[in-house]
Amino acid sequence: MLLCAPSAIAQETGFPFVLPKEKPDRPMSAAMLRNYTQWSAPRPEDNELYTQFKYTKLKGFDYRNHDGTVSRRDPSKVIFANGKYYVWYTKRDTPTPPKGADASTDTIPSSDWDLCDIWYATSVDGFTWEEQGIAIPRPPKPNVGWRSVSTTDILEWKGKYYLYYQGFMEASGKRGDDCPVAVSYSDSPDGPWTPHNQIVIPNGAPGEWDQYSIHDPYPLVYKGKIYLYYKSDFDGDPQLVRMQGLAIADDPLGPFEKHPLNPVINSGHETTLFPFKEGIAALVIRDGNEHSTVQYAEDGVNFEIASITAMMPNAGGPFIPDAFTDTKYGRGITWGISHFTNATTWDKNHAVLTRFDCDLSLDLNDPVMKRTGLYQSPEVHYQQGLGKAQLKRIEEANRKLREQ
Repeated sequence: MLLCAPSAIAQETGFPFVLPKEKPDRPMSAAMLRNYTQWSAPRPEDNELYTQFKYTKLKGFDYRNHDGTVSRRDPSKVIFANGKYYVWYTKRDTPTPPKGADASTDTIPSSDWDLCDIWYATSVDGFTWEEQGIAIPRPPKPNVGWRSVSTTDILEWKGKYYLYYQGFMEASGKRGDDCPVAVSYSDSPDGPWTPHNQIVIPNGAPGEWDQYSIHDPYPLVYKGKIYLYYKSDFDGDPQLVRMQGLAIADDPLGPFEKHPLNPVINSGHETTLFPFKEGIAALVIRDGNEHSTVQYAEDGVNFEIASITAMMPNAGGPFIPDAFTDTKYGRGITWGISHFTNATTWDKNHAVLTRFDCDLSLDLNDPVMKRTGLYQSPEVHYQQGLGKAQLKRIEEANRKLREQ
């Protein structure tokens, strides 16, 4: 598209050496126009929704020498109550590491999130944690989640606490990933938790994008209602695509009504969102055309890319003081808990919890977090090396070239 006539360009002086803070009144390329129309500031250092992420090992969790039999993953949002921080997460404690669907039994897990319960831990500083025990155990068969309960998140609403989670009725890999959302509630973050024993958000109708999967439930209080975001896997041609949906309710136990514009985010894996200014911001990780972006929707529905970044937290559960206050101007986040999958090798496949820090907050100005240059050692790059099939393809191409 021609943005201006050549004669107009000739009459202009060169673009200013000092980058204008506001869009200059001059012809510009599409790229420079985006710098003033798509991003909140022309420099990333001034973009409140741009950050790098820093990671710190957590103290207090035992992983049995990382033999693959203990896994902790998919942490909830972090909340502060009773003078300490709380986090809930998926924990697997099994005789063996995951062995795949065909080899799974009542005691041998098919996947890292199979045969799990939901545990919780507390901390006074966010770095050293004390595991408190099981919050949500697997219920007896045939209740929702009898095979595994996982991927939980927390909601505080009118003095009560609600844990939403996925309830598996079959080993993952045997269409056991196709599980609905369940919920338990309590008067205290320490429990006891009462199961609702009903599906809160059902799968979509046959042929709809979320007919099989309602994963990673993530509730926020927004506009006086409960906005519960979730992920679904669909398409499968030949691989699944992952996008994010939204369901809204007036009560934590429902009924939840799925938004007619679903999916509301066209990329991402585990959902991580937080109130920001008048709307909702989202960390969009791993999957899709718009992975590795921070996005923003002033209405909580129509998301636009706000920044592009790297090394984003997997399954991030931020500390969001205003997650449940129906804030009219969200302040953002500075830290949370996430996980690293496959912490060692695939034969000992398990996940570990970690802390991430960032500057996605209106109340923090950390120049180190806003740097765009990210140094990674050669070894990090070599770990992303060619596989056997790729090496064989290159060898064959070289052979054909020599024979010409």
